[in-house]
Amino acid sequence: MIISIASGKGGTGKTSIATNLALSINNVQLLDCDVEEPNSYLFLKPEINKTEDVFIFVPVVDESLCDNCGKCAEFCEYNAIFVSKDKILIFPELCHSCGGCKLVCPTSAIREEPHKTGTIYYGNSKGIEIIYGELEVGDAVASNVVREVKLRMNKDRNVIIDSPPGASCPVIESVKNSDFCILVTEPTPFGLHDLRIAVSVLREMDIPFGVIVNRADIGDRKVYDYCKKENISILLEVPFERKIAELYSKGIPFVLEMPAWKEKFQKLFDTIRAMVQK
Repeated sequence: MIISIASGKGGTGKTSIATNLALSINNVQLLDCDVEEPNSYLFLKPEINKTEDVFIFVPVVDESLCDNCGKCAEFCEYNAIFVSKDKILIFPELCHSCGGCKLVCPTSAIREEPHKTGTIYYGNSKGIEIIYGELEVGDAVASNVVREVKLRMNKDRNVIIDSPPGASCPVIESVKNSDFCILVTEPTPFGLHDLRIAVSVLREMDIPFGVIVNRADIGDRKVYDYCKKENISILLEVPFERKIAELYSKGIPFVLEMPAWKEKFQKLFDTIRAMVQK
């Protein structure tokens, strides 16, 4: 199965759930698609055995051919090109590498050159194959690196995808084509607000999902009321417990020190598999 872990809100515990689930089941590949701040490796501490650079193609202008007509800038939806009457500026950090500017240029003044946008890391830890991406500092388009991480997916394994927070393009790219998505939330107003957004995205994408409530004994009951009203399954509750927090602060997945939780995550996986197979 391909199981993605998302939330909407940052800081709800996606990586904690992803790593603990990975350590609780067999034949696992974990893809950390939170390429702006990957941190699953902090918990799993893999031995990195390979790295690859990720490149996109960005426009370069031959100013001897350019007549500053501005058609390339008009075409670009991401403001990666600025044209004045005597100057053209390219911002590779904003480029989505669609190639459209080259196609619309009437004087063939634009060519494309590679631009490094990230790095892919390969590692292994405790029998888990780990692949994660890291966006170059200053680059703004994370989806290109997310896409490259997912191209390394091994469908002969149970794949767990640790998604970035929010509900924008990198999240869409991360959860796309998942068999199931776990939404991690917390019982707070912020948690509920962003859970609603994430639910609407997954329903639009027609991806089955359920909710894990982290730090379940803080806040209020509004998340539970919302899930009941929307007929959303609450798959698991993780309490706000000192021992879990202490292990987390030391970078230790709590299933390694609390065997009962390993069984709970195994049951969670079985529950998800049964929901997918319906």
